Amino acid sequence: MESVIKINQGDTKWDIRHKVWNYIEAKNLASFPRPVHNRIPNFKGALEACAKVSLFEIFIKAAVVKVDPDKPLEGVRLASLQARKTLLVPTPRLKTGLFNRIIPPKGATKEELRVCSTSQGIKEFSVPVGLDDKVYVDLVVVGSVAVSEKGYRIGKGEGFADMEYAMMACMGAMCESTVVITIVHDCQVVDIPEELIESHDLTVDFILTPTRIIRTECLYPKPQGIIWSKLHTEILKKIPILKKLRTLEQAAGEDVTLKTMPAEEDETKISSKLKWQPNCHHKAELQCEDLSSEDNKCAGFDHKFPKSSVTTICLSNVPAGLRVSELKSLLREQEAVPLRISWQGTKHRAFLLYPDYTSAEHALTAFEKLSINGRTLHAECARSQRPKTQRGYQMGW
Repeated sequence: MESVIKINQGDTKWDIRHKVWNYIEAKNLASFPRPVHNRIPNFKGALEACAKVSLFEIFIKAAVVKVDPDKPLEGVRLASLQARKTLLVPTPRLKTGLFNRIIPPKGATKEELRVCSTSQGIKEFSVPVGLDDKVYVDLVVVGSVAVSEKGYRIGKGEGFADMEYAMMACMGAMCESTVVITIVHDCQVVDIPEELIESHDLTVDFILTPTRIIRTECLYPKPQGIIWSKLHTEILKKIPILKKLRTLEQAAGEDVTLKTMPAEEDETKISSKLKWQPNCHHKAELQCEDLSSEDNKCAGFDHKFPKSSVTTICLSNVPAGLRVSELKSLLREQEAVPLRISWQGTKHRAFLLYPDYTSAEHALTAFEKLSINGRTLHAECARSQRPKTQRGYQMGW
C-alpha cells in the first residue's frame, strides 16, 4: 500500500519524524496529548489497533509482556493485565532502572485494571525489576513515530526503545526470536530508506494499525547487546543502570570501550528550531522550544493559538496551602497538562488553558471525583475563555 506521506531521497530521520508529526496534526488525526511533536503520537483509533494484539497466538501464549509507557499503547497494557500476564513497563527515561512490573490490586475490577494501564497506574501499582532479577520476556510492544512495511522503525529520537531492547539482550531477558510489535496509525507506515537504519536500531516483526496487520518479514538483525562504542560517558551519568551493566560486562571480559569523541550536538535541540506551519484546517503556529529547558514542561511548545481555539477550565475548591508545583504534578498524573495556568490561590481556584475543546474535555473527565487533601475538586468550562489574569498571576507550564 502506498504511503500518504512522501519520503524523499536524502531525507534524514528527523525529516521523516517532522513529516509524520506535521501530517498527523494537519489532518487532525491525534488524540490527547497534543501537539504530537516530540512524542510517540497518540492517534485516533489507537484502541482499535491495540485490540488486534489479542488475535496473536504469541500474545495468547505469552507469560511476560513488555510494553512501552506511551499513551497509544494503553490498550495493549490493559489487554495484558486483563489476560493476567506479567506486564513490564520501562521506567521513565531509564533513570531509576530498566523495568517496573505492574501489580494490580487483588481482585481488581475492570476499571481498576484500566487505571493500572495508564501512566498514573504505572506509578502507583508497580515495583522495580532490577538487573539481578531473572525475567524472560515473551513479547515486546513498542511505540513508533514512523515504521516501514520492511520493519524499519523510527522513534521520537531519544533512543530509549533501542536501548531497552539492547539491555534486555545483555540480561538474557529475551532472544533473537522474541517478537517485536509496534502500533501506529496507517499514515505512520512510510517508506524508510534502509541506509538510515543503523546497527543499534530496533526493527519490528509486526505492525498493527486501525485497519491493517502487517507482517514485515524483516531480515535486518536486531541489536544483540549494548554497542558501547556508540555511547559517550555523558549517557552513563543520565542512565545509572547503564553504568552497572557496563561493569558487569567488563567483568565478563566484554569490550566496553566508550566513544572518545565529544558528544555530538543533540538532534532534539536541532529539531527544536524547526517550526510547524499547518494548513488552514488548523490555523495555528506551534513554535518548538528547547526541550532541555527545566522551565518548559508542556511538551516543549509555545502555543500561539487564536483566541477562539483555546478552551479554559475553571478548577475550584482548591485546598488552601496547595502549591502550584503540587497542582502541576497532579495534572501530569492525570495526563491533563494545560498550555498555561492562571493561579488564584487566595480564591481557591485556578484557570487551566487548553489548546482545544477535545483536550479540555479529556481534562474534565480526568478531574471527575478527583480530590486533594480530602477536598473534591470542581472543574467546569469557564464562562470567559480568557480569564482575568490581573486578579491572579499567570504562568507558563
